[in-house]
Amino acid sequence: MTLLAGVDIGGTKTAAALVTPEGVLLDRATLPTPARQGPAAVLDTAARAVTLLGRPVDAVGVGSAGVIDPGTGRVRSATSALPGWGGTDLRGLLAARLGLPVGVDNDVNAHALGEHWRGAAAGHACVLLLTVGTGVGGCVLIDGRVHHGAGGAAGEAGHLPVPAAAGLPCPCGGVGHVEAAASGPAMTAAYRELAGARPGYETGAAPATLRLVNSRAQDGDPTALTVLRAGATALGEAVGGLVNVLAPDLVLLGGGVSRCGPVWWDTLRTTVASHLVPAVAGTPLRAGSLGDDAALYGAALLGREALA
Repeated sequence: MTLLAGVDIGGTKTAAALVTPEGVLLDRATLPTPARQGPAAVLDTAARAVTLLGRPVDAVGVGSAGVIDPGTGRVRSATSALPGWGGTDLRGLLAARLGLPVGVDNDVNAHALGEHWRGAAAGHACVLLLTVGTGVGGCVLIDGRVHHGAGGAAGEAGHLPVPAAAGLPCPCGGVGHVEAAASGPAMTAAYRELAGARPGYETGAAPATLRLVNSRAQDGDPTALTVLRAGATALGEAVGGLVNVLAPDLVLLGGGVSRCGPVWWDTLRTTVASHLVPAVAGTPLRAGSLGDDAALYGAALLGREALA
C-alpha cells in the first residue's frame, strides 16, 4: 500500500501526517521546531517527525514557512521566525536525510491545496485562500494548481497596503500593510495599548492573548470590540480589492484569527461587501473546513506529485 507523509514546518512546531494517496489521514506526529538552532536542526526535526509516524512511506511533501522556489525546492527568503532558513535547499537536504522523493511548497500554498483536495474548496476552479494568524498569507488556486508567480513569490497578501493600516509598521519593514493591523499579534498589541493598565487586564490571571480579546469582545468590552473591528476592517479592505482583481469562485479563510467570533466575521463580511464591484458581489466568503490539518493534506499531495 502506497503511503505519503505530509509535513508542515512552522516557526514553533513541526507536524507530520500519514496520508493515503486517496486523502485519508491515518496518523499524526508533532515536535517543537528548533528554530534558533538553525536549518540543519529544523531539517533533522522534520525527518524525525516522519519516522515517528511509525510506518514506511513512499514520498514526503512539505509545506514550509517562507517563500519557496517551486522549481529548485529552495527557500528563497524567510522571516526571523526561522533564522537562517533563507537559502536552504529544503527539497534536496530533506530527501538526502530520508532517501525518499520530496515535494515542497510554501505552507499557505499547502494549506490551500489541502482545502481543495479534501476540504471546503473542493470542486471550485478559482480559489483565493488567506491564512490570518501570526501573519497574513495568501494563495491563489487556478484549476486546483497554485499560482506561484515569479520565483514562487505570489500570494503575499499580508503586504497589501490598506487605508485601515495607514502608518502602522509591518514586520516586513514596510508601513501600512494589512498584516500590521489584521494579524493576531497586531490586534493583541492594539488591545494592550488601548486597554493600558485597566484592572484585570495583565495584572490578573489572564495575560493578553487574541483569545482573551475575542472573549471580551463577545462579552461587549468596548476596547476589545474596537480592536476586532479594526483588524477585520483592514483585512476586509484587502480581501475586497483582491476579489475585484481575481474574481475567484470562493474566498476561504484559515488560521487562528479566523476562529474569532461573530463580531470579527460580521465586520469582515460587511467591509468586503462594501468594496466589491457589482460583477463579483456574490462571491462567497467562508472559513476553511480542515483547520490546521489543511496544510498536512496539501503537503501530502505535494508528496504524491513528487512520487509521480
